[in-house]
Amino acid sequence: MNPTIPSQPSPGSLESMSDAVLLRQVSERQPEALGVLYSRYAPTLLALGARIMGGVPEAEEVLQEVFLHVWNHAERYDAGRSSVSTWLILIGRSRAIDRLRTRKVVERTHENAAKRDPAVHASPEGVESVFVHERRERVRGEMEKLPPEQRLVLEMAFYEGLSQSEIAAKAGLPLGTVKTRTLLAMKKLRNALRDEIRQLL
Repeated sequence: MNPTIPSQPSPGSLESMSDAVLLRQVSERQPEALGVLYSRYAPTLLALGARIMGGVPEAEEVLQEVFLHVWNHAERYDAGRSSVSTWLILIGRSRAIDRLRTRKVVERTHENAAKRDPAVHASPEGVESVFVHERRERVRGEMEKLPPEQRLVLEMAFYEGLSQSEIAAKAGLPLGTVKTRTLLAMKKLRNALRDEIRQLL
């Protein structure tokens, strides 16, 4: 007896699906479902990015990052916390603001370097590299202060790119435990880095 091969949803049926169902299809690696979500929300997210970044080219890069994140982490969506549209907008806003902060710090550092020594023109690429390195070291230092069990789940998420379900499986922990430890760790990091974040605004 031949095994049953699951049928792929037709484009017409995908169009009629709710956002939450489409996202579940994306988590099952259905690129057509991602395409429908893109069609529904790309204009809104592009406009949001352009308003924050002040231009369309960088907003388009943010848009790509948003849907790449959705493709890789659709299972992280929690219907109990927000609608899919709100979730997408929050991701887009976060990515755009991160880029804007980085740009401002690079520009500010470049201007300060020029003031200190007008004869030396710092390379924007070099300044950005230094900034990224310093920020990474700052975050790493704060992560070292976390309890080992909380630091472990963040390291697996950040450095290995694992989803919470993958972390649970790899670490042999209940998914709820992983979520709780991640939430506690992120709150501690956010509080520890609050002053630094304010300086970037």
